[in-house]
Amino acid sequence: MFFDEQIIKLKAGNGGDGCLSFRREKYIPKGGPDGGNGGNGGSIIIECDANVSDLTTFHFKPNWEAKPGRPGSGRNKHGANGKDCLLKMPPGTIISDPETGRKVAELLEPGQKIVLIKGGKGGLGNATFKSSTNQAPRKTTPGEIVAQQEFKLVLKTIANVGLVGYPNAGKSSLINIVTKAHPKIGAYPFTTKMPNVGVIEYPELYERITLADIPGLIEGASHNRGLGHRFLRHIERCSLLLVLIDMAGYEGRDPLEDYKNLLNELELYDKKLLEKPQIVVANKMDLPDAEENLKRFKKKHAMPIHAISCKTKEGIDELKIFLLEKVRTLY
Repeated sequence: MFFDEQIIKLKAGNGGDGCLSFRREKYIPKGGPDGGNGGNGGSIIIECDANVSDLTTFHFKPNWEAKPGRPGSGRNKHGANGKDCLLKMPPGTIISDPETGRKVAELLEPGQKIVLIKGGKGGLGNATFKSSTNQAPRKTTPGEIVAQQEFKLVLKTIANVGLVGYPNAGKSSLINIVTKAHPKIGAYPFTTKMPNVGVIEYPELYERITLADIPGLIEGASHNRGLGHRFLRHIERCSLLLVLIDMAGYEGRDPLEDYKNLLNELELYDKKLLEKPQIVVANKMDLPDAEENLKRFKKKHAMPIHAISCKTKEGIDELKIFLLEKVRTLY
């Protein structure tokens, strides 16, 4: 299972109470106040971790709590601070208020840390209130109480290139060939039900780019049909869109209509997606009708089109080099 959305409940640690105590030792009359302060409660800290791929951990454990601070004690002993609760989340995670939708935090760079909820402040012991006019204060303050809070986590995949196309266009096959990812491949709709992020390696150039295979679109995806918004939100962060077209016309489909509908769904969801740089790749060129359909496609669209076959690997090497060159221009 792949989880890219989750409601969680978080609670930072309460502060420890301040201590009311007076020094009591033989031969030392009127020892004075010696109550220590309470410790601070632990905070809820989130960290962006590239080794975490989704929100599965938070699906099975939605409640998290940091440790409270310990109360102070006599002899001016301060209570220990509570231990922080560190939550590791994947790059692209957005944390928001589930009621208002207000964005609270966003994790983009691995290693990025944010204190989401600060632990409660420790209370003051009576030794803190000693003064020249108050030699024996009996005043203390309790530790700060921190309320539990709800947050909504939404994951939007981060990758250099977003691979979009209809089901069975060959997206899983392509990412399987050019990267080390191994998505499920099959001749039926929605083979891919979760984003797969693979890395295209260029060992001789000491470079690499990431390619995200996003679940296939259907008409009405912008209205949340099929995998709907769960697909579309994962391409928002990609710098380049690779539109993969089944040029052979799977089950009588028309490549020209497929391309038109793909762009339409992207526009209906968010017009800004069409502003992203894109390249069109014609797949299944080894099958009958592919060449004829490609000619028709080129007459309609003047853009450069990269013809490939995932089955014979025709044009794959050239596509990899072009992707690297294109991504270089965007950074």
